[in-house]
Amino acid sequence: MTRDYKGKIAFITGGASGAGLGQAKLFGGLGAKVTIVDIRQEAIDKAVEELRGLGIDALGIKMDLTNRQEYIAAADKAEAHWGGPPNLLLNTAGVNSFGPAEASTFEDFDWILGVNLGGVINGFVIFVPRIIKAYAADIKAGKTWAHIGVVSSMGAFDGFSTDAPYSVSKAAVNNLAYSYYDALKPYGIGVTVQCPANINSNIGEAVKTRPAHLQNTGYYVSEGTINMLKSIHATGMDPVELARTFCYAMENGLPICIPSYGYKPGDPDEKRVERSASAEQSFNKFLNWMTVDGMNAIKKQEEEQAAHMAEFRKKWEEDHPGEAPPSMFGPPQDSDVPIEVFGQARPDLDFVRDEAKKH
Repeated sequence: MTRDYKGKIAFITGGASGAGLGQAKLFGGLGAKVTIVDIRQEAIDKAVEELRGLGIDALGIKMDLTNRQEYIAAADKAEAHWGGPPNLLLNTAGVNSFGPAEASTFEDFDWILGVNLGGVINGFVIFVPRIIKAYAADIKAGKTWAHIGVVSSMGAFDGFSTDAPYSVSKAAVNNLAYSYYDALKPYGIGVTVQCPANINSNIGEAVKTRPAHLQNTGYYVSEGTINMLKSIHATGMDPVELARTFCYAMENGLPICIPSYGYKPGDPDEKRVERSASAEQSFNKFLNWMTVDGMNAIKKQEEEQAAHMAEFRKKWEEDHPGEAPPSMFGPPQDSDVPIEVFGQARPDLDFVRDEAKKH
């Protein structure tokens, strides 16, 4: 199915860069009137100029999506500007920071959950009543449509020792989306949560927007760790292509969208999304956690993986004496600062195991 986006209204959080800007370019290019909101005024100005240069009718609003009064004011401003609430609400803004779970502070959780989960909650609570009142009757009559999208992560399907706040926020966001998917079906309003693995974006620099009162962190963060995250995200999926995947999933009523990183131009559209092998592995792990036999199978797998890595390191040291093993990460992007490994604890936390504090 293909929707008509001409004249429809889109509201995109985190819309000044990355996945959000990719959505603005795609849906704006299809004829939607676009509001992008972001916490960075300079990025908003640059993005709006770029969008208007592409012939897209765009409005930019600076907003802290964790501040409900600011969010309500932004929603009011956009509605007054366009003449109605969004047909397409895209909750895309997100932040991350990584370190051992045991090193996490209250502030680490408050910041990451505040943006990734609280911001999405605010979007649903503020906009859903407005969307229902404005469009439900016309949706039932087949005159218009409305859809809510949430950008989550493959991290929503699992938990990891170095990204507890992030994975918690994404798992909760997925569950929130499932709940609203079920609740809004009677109104004809769709809900889709997208779970990408990696996006070519600047989310690795999100710590630079961390509020002053939430600066206390248990994680080791530096320009070097930011640089490493940049090198990882530089290899991620193109934001506009990611938006096309989202568009396909929403138009076909999929509650969950796993982008296909193997999609090639010319492939059938249905190949834009996939049933993810990594998500299935996570679900199988949960099933194994429920039985003794399952736990034994996990232990055996972990032992085999450890033996394989030990063999690889030994062979590498024999063949390349004095050289570090190859990295999956690319070189630093536009920076003279060397890469440092992210996901470690602050070195002064004496209760954290030494392996988690090396940098």
